[in-house]
Amino acid sequence: MLFNYDVIVIGAGHAGCEAAHAAATLGASTLLITIDMNKIAQMSCNPAVGGIAKGQIVREIDALGGMMGIVTDRASIQFRMLNRSKGAAMWSPRAQADRMAFSAEWRSILENTPGLYMWQDSVCRLMLSEDGALEGVVTALGVEFRAPKVVLTAGTFLNGLMHTGPVKIEGGRVAEPASRGLTEQLAALGIRTDRMKTGTPVRIDGRSVDFSLTTLQEGDNDDHKFSFLPGVRRVLAQRPCHTVYSNPATHEILRRGLPESPLYNGQIQSIGPRYCPSIETKIVTFADKQEHQLFLEPEGETTTEYYLNGFSSSLPIAIQFEALQTIPALRNVQLYRPGYAIEYDFFDPTQLHHTLESKLLPGLYMAGQVNGTTGYEEAAGQGLMAGINAALAVRGEEPFTLARDEAYIGVLIDDLVTKGVDEPYRMFTSRAEYRILLRQDDADMRLTPRGRAIGLATAERFEAMDSKRRQRDLLIEFLDTESISPAKANAWIEPLGEQPLKQGVKLHALLLRPALTLGVMIEQIPALARFVEEHIEAGRRTEILEAAEILLKYEGYIKREKENASKLQRLEGLKLRGKIDYSSVKALSTEARQKLERIDPATVGQASRIPGISPADINILLLLLGR
Repeated sequence: MLFNYDVIVIGAGHAGCEAAHAAATLGASTLLITIDMNKIAQMSCNPAVGGIAKGQIVREIDALGGMMGIVTDRASIQFRMLNRSKGAAMWSPRAQADRMAFSAEWRSILENTPGLYMWQDSVCRLMLSEDGALEGVVTALGVEFRAPKVVLTAGTFLNGLMHTGPVKIEGGRVAEPASRGLTEQLAALGIRTDRMKTGTPVRIDGRSVDFSLTTLQEGDNDDHKFSFLPGVRRVLAQRPCHTVYSNPATHEILRRGLPESPLYNGQIQSIGPRYCPSIETKIVTFADKQEHQLFLEPEGETTTEYYLNGFSSSLPIAIQFEALQTIPALRNVQLYRPGYAIEYDFFDPTQLHHTLESKLLPGLYMAGQVNGTTGYEEAAGQGLMAGINAALAVRGEEPFTLARDEAYIGVLIDDLVTKGVDEPYRMFTSRAEYRILLRQDDADMRLTPRGRAIGLATAERFEAMDSKRRQRDLLIEFLDTESISPAKANAWIEPLGEQPLKQGVKLHALLLRPALTLGVMIEQIPALARFVEEHIEAGRRTEILEAAEILLKYEGYIKREKENASKLQRLEGLKLRGKIDYSSVKALSTEARQKLERIDPATVGQASRIPGISPADINILLLLLGR
């Protein structure tokens, strides 16, 4: 057995799987260490991938050559494109997944990745040389594995502590032990650490639910998916979700339990999520609300186990059970397990470079919840970037980073290393100033060339992207050149609420009308229908038509946002790190000096995004740089 590797990845969650696969695919001899090989890529919380902004991240991972999109499609039991009533920048794919199939798909991928090896064990400390250089890891079994690059993706396992009412159980996840030793070692090296809290809801036996008292929520019946690869398809039977609502009786029981809630009696002191609060937090924060929507989501293709999204809780089991029984559809509810909260260690991400490598311990990369984020997608995006950069560093090549106008992954990492976190970080479209450029439909156009350039995206993936581009542009050219007369258009556009044409127009101009879509036009214009049938690949037709329509309808917005991004690139090109002794610049505010010293931004652009750094401070930096 080998004991020497190029890259070691600690933890096989969503971040660890992407990191290990990326590093090995780029040619690094890689070892993935996990406590339980039967829990690879475990969906610890809800059995779903994607959602608002998160879905964009998954498509970016796929575009670069990562695996989350492929795995999700193969394990999907329901797919929905959220926010279709809003602009294209807000469209976000989301899928329910079969929890067991998701894990099995990931394990199969990892086991069949050349250069990637696995070891079941827990890492208790890093090996350092006498001069403090990273040399590898030591496991609980006493095995020493050597590698110059280590990616830490321990999720919620570092000193994990679970809470259900007064009951406290050490562990990183239900029925799995916590990981000890690493936090203390890293803290001794000067890496700042703190505690965060997250939670998960009850799991319900679907046989005990009266589904006639729920509202059915079907998925989309079309060919949307996550992966841009044409050959990847949803293959599992599709299942619906269901919605129910809490009521005043539910809330009264929950309020009665608040004195026993670890969140409110001082048992939990760590930082909890603002955007995915527990049910007890909801009834306190939104005390005037009479009901809260809850989602019954199946955990798999055939299982009777359901996840009650919206009912995360750390209340005592008896309180959770009694409260659920007040919901008519759940009056006879049977539980598989209660909800619980979990506390765990994380590290200050401002102590990382944009490559996710530690500033204090070169060779150590961090990704996922150890950086203060929440969500599978945020973790996977970081894991992918950490794995890429660890492998590139082994090869002696330039680091790989993504800018804020290139990807949501770029926004995520820049926010972490520039602003830090004071609560679990979750991605939203509102965090991206260039979100019209970061749409889910064009992640392949943005990122597949970059993934191909470093060797992660395959030739097959690049050709799929290029073929899509060619077909999209061919369709746009047809719309730009083909005209339609009032006689052929008015009869069907007026019933849609559009003003009649007074003269012939190009199809491009007709498409810009709010009520018209390519789908509607294809039904009404035989020449367009024939063109699409002859020139647009049937299996990817929906995706290609949407890409063309979005580019045409949002052309002005896209152009303006590209111009804005180009203007700000000037600041990103001005290198700052190592050029100024901030402590000696008295013209800077005290807050600016302190934050610039602590974060040590790489560029003026990054400095401008640090909270508390004013435009006046940036002007001073520009003067000092001779700009």
